[in-house]
Amino acid sequence: MSVSPQQLEEVKNIFRAFLKQRGQRQTPERFAVLEEIYSTSDHVDADELYLRLQQKGARVSRATVYNTLELLLECDLVVKHQFGTNQAKYERAYSYWQHDHLICLDCGELFEFCDPRIQSIQEMVAEIYQFDIRHHALNFYGHCRRENCPNRPAAGREALATARKPEAPAGAKESA
Repeated sequence: MSVSPQQLEEVKNIFRAFLKQRGQRQTPERFAVLEEIYSTSDHVDADELYLRLQQKGARVSRATVYNTLELLLECDLVVKHQFGTNQAKYERAYSYWQHDHLICLDCGELFEFCDPRIQSIQEMVAEIYQFDIRHHALNFYGHCRRENCPNRPAAGREALATARKPEAPAGAKESA
């Protein structure tokens, strides 16, 4: 789901003010990177972002993508995630609900979830430790149980199928 035109304009204004305050140039290439990351709800790495921009005909270098992502991180318009040993992924941060992640170790699929109890725990911990929490990241790594997980080893599929079979009562015969 992309952001509304009004939200995108707010994001651009925040970025303009940030660049002006830092004495940085407000280039079309930087805003192309900003617009591309805000046009998707995906988690994208810098190279994916670069390729998307190239496919759309944007005249932007790989270095500009990386440098712009760093600027967007500094002004809290994007969030950077490091899921395991994979390349860092980025997602928009402005007016975007706090959420956490499940990452499948087999297929790399990323699932987002939100549980208000986590927010409550965060607020309680902040109060106890007198800490101003700006953001958090919670990632669970495991094996999804989807039958169509494309990278699950065959043995894993068999084990999953066996685990799902109900156990026969003692003394019952197995059917062939």
